Amino acid sequence: MRSRRGQLAVAAVTFALGLLLVIQLRAQSAGGGLDALSSQDLTTLIANLNLHNAQLRDEVSGLKDQLAQLTDAQTSGQSNVGELEAELQRLRLWEGADPVRGRGVMVTISGPLSPDAANDILNELRLAGAEALAVQDQRVVPGVVIGGETGALTLEGARLPDPFRIWAIGNPPNLQAILQRAGGLVSRIEVSEPSVSIEVGEVNVTLPGSTRPLVPADGKPRL
Repeated sequence: MRSRRGQLAVAAVTFALGLLLVIQLRAQSAGGGLDALSSQDLTTLIANLNLHNAQLRDEVSGLKDQLAQLTDAQTSGQSNVGELEAELQRLRLWEGADPVRGRGVMVTISGPLSPDAANDILNELRLAGAEALAVQDQRVVPGVVIGGETGALTLEGARLPDPFRIWAIGNPPNLQAILQRAGGLVSRIEVSEPSVSIEVGEVNVTLPGSTRPLVPADGKPRL
């Protein structure tokens, strides 16, 4: 709405500038009846025209300044709106409200994994710079954790299959390195839980938006 008002204001100022220029040109070109005027009358007429022209030039200069200010304000307003929209989009992606696509890794886990180890994998991926996470087809957002018990993991009340997959969008080499480094998390899990197998591979994937309510049920705006 503000952009529309800015466009109308710019158009009005531009029209006023054109109108003043037309008036000035007509005043300068008006020559009918000058032959019948005396020298004194001609001198007075010229003085009046010069004064009028000076006034018109001042008005034109003022209107040009207003036009420049309105144009700058409109451009700045559009820029601010664009920045706010980009920031909103970034926050929606971060909180998982919208689907997101990008390069990352797929972690395939089979065997009786403990819930603590499963959540450790999610936290390790976050530390490595994962921008978005999902377990199976469920987006992982703040408050979502893997529960259940060893060999019977659940997510948001639903039983996870065996094997199940964790998806992470981020820099693939960084995500792979933190999981597969010597003495890293995957190595420790496979030692402590020898029946578990964990494979990590690079993918290009689209993660779904979260279906979880992102506003606390008891939350109230602060006034």
